[in-house]
Amino acid sequence: MTDTINLSVSEIETLAAAALRGSKVSPVNARSVAQSIAAAERDGQQIVGLSYLPTYCAHAACGKVDGHAVPQLKTLKAAALHVDARCGFAHPAIELALPALLAAGRAHGLAALSIGNSYACGSLGYFVDSLARDGLIALMLANTSPTISVYGGKGPFFGTNPIAFAVPRASADPLLIDQSSSVVAKVAVIDAHRRGVRMPDGWAVDATGQPTNDPAAAMTGALLPFGGYKGASLALMVDVFAAGLTGSNWSFEASSFGSNEGGPPRTGQFILVLDPKLFGGDNFGPRFEIMLGAMLGTGDIRLPGDRRLAARAQHRNGIPVERHLVAEIEGLAARDRTLASVSS
Repeated sequence: MTDTINLSVSEIETLAAAALRGSKVSPVNARSVAQSIAAAERDGQQIVGLSYLPTYCAHAACGKVDGHAVPQLKTLKAAALHVDARCGFAHPAIELALPALLAAGRAHGLAALSIGNSYACGSLGYFVDSLARDGLIALMLANTSPTISVYGGKGPFFGTNPIAFAVPRASADPLLIDQSSSVVAKVAVIDAHRRGVRMPDGWAVDATGQPTNDPAAAMTGALLPFGGYKGASLALMVDVFAAGLTGSNWSFEASSFGSNEGGPPRTGQFILVLDPKLFGGDNFGPRFEIMLGAMLGTGDIRLPGDRRLAARAQHRNGIPVERHLVAEIEGLAARDRTLASVSS
């Protein structure tokens, strides 16, 4: 049986922030990233939670991401914003711009934010969920380092290039869709490699283009796009928004998120928000609920995002975290003297 320790959301945030500060990340940037790490653990997304934090810390320590970067916000037009992340974490760059994006979306009915020269942003759902809770429909796209093959091609070319979408609901949590362009996110392969377990069929190919269940072989090969050419086409579309419109590297130009080599990846993100009442009228909300009700009536199904909400409810009284992982992260935080041990 796995040896775990129960931590609260605030304890996870404190632990993560200390590890980041101990890895050459400024306090303000560490707080922003740590909040998303804690939210991922709360929502049952461990592969972008504490288990991925050592990668963040390693990249900050070696300079692949600038932990002290100060993002710069620029208004391009009344409803068009841009943030230069300056090779820093995406989280503080997006956090800086969200108030202005919300204000522009409410004032004009739609608004867009581009984030350039950025780094991995973890869960896109974390950001669009927040925007939907403020009453706006939100769409977010992000490109990543080359991981998946072009349909019919060999080797990685596009990133997993995730996309997330959230719709506000009057009497319920927002509807949330969050998925990658690949069959599975790269962090799932990294997690399988870390735990020494084999992957299911259909996730990846090795360096020769042959199907593999070995995560080590997949790390030197490529992930597969979901739905064949359809997933590859979606990855291309995401690259246009997240790299082309933000002045960032195309996926094929970006250094790997999975290693310390290559310098800053300089990838990007793009967020579009819309006021549902402007386009759909006051009746949008009730009509949306009718559609969701009809959808649920078609069988024993769940809505996108329901698994997150179930995990969130389950973790109200604490989140089990593997004790060895807590100890590893406390080791990363050793240079930050403000942290008291939570694994003892």
